Amino acid sequence: MALFNRKNNDAPSTTATLAVDPALAALTGDYTIDPAHSSIGFTVRHAMVTNVRGSFGEHEGTLKLDGSDPSRSAASIDVKIASVDTGIADRDGHLVSGDFFDAETFPLMTFRSTKAEQLGGDTYRITGDLTIKDVTRPLSIDLEFNGSATDPYGNQRVGFEGGAEILRSDWGLTYNAALETGGVLVGDKVKLNFDISAIKAAPQA
Repeated sequence: MALFNRKNNDAPSTTATLAVDPALAALTGDYTIDPAHSSIGFTVRHAMVTNVRGSFGEHEGTLKLDGSDPSRSAASIDVKIASVDTGIADRDGHLVSGDFFDAETFPLMTFRSTKAEQLGGDTYRITGDLTIKDVTRPLSIDLEFNGSATDPYGNQRVGFEGGAEILRSDWGLTYNAALETGGVLVGDKVKLNFDISAIKAAPQA
């Protein structure tokens, strides 16, 4: 499923890479991520002893899948920072403030793919550029292709899930506080997780 290789500066497109066989070739086309059935989440250590989990409720993206020639596939996604949700309103407010994401100045987090490769079976790795607060750095995401299906409304869907780990300090997210017992309040390592459902666009007349 090597469908995530962005080769130009076209509008955002989020793509999945598939091995070349007739069934996968039939999936070739443009897809739109369905935010109502997709999730982009994260986990970070708190006070050295537990984890805080959250997600971004507002995001959009497109996939350009080419099952016959995976190198022609592409992926892109835009995430609205202000939609962060950890279940605690005060904490969410702190995250969108200047201490962390500064959502007023930098409202979006973006990912643009540059390369894709098959690791074996239905497991793939997509590499691209992740931008947070105007800092752009490479990110590799390991993904599993979950298959395709036609929903009750006649939409052809594809699904992917996977994850990655980053150091938030690499993107300028350095806020912290020292603990009396040693260590810091917020961990630097962040685990990202993705569960994506995308709908195939109707062929153009």
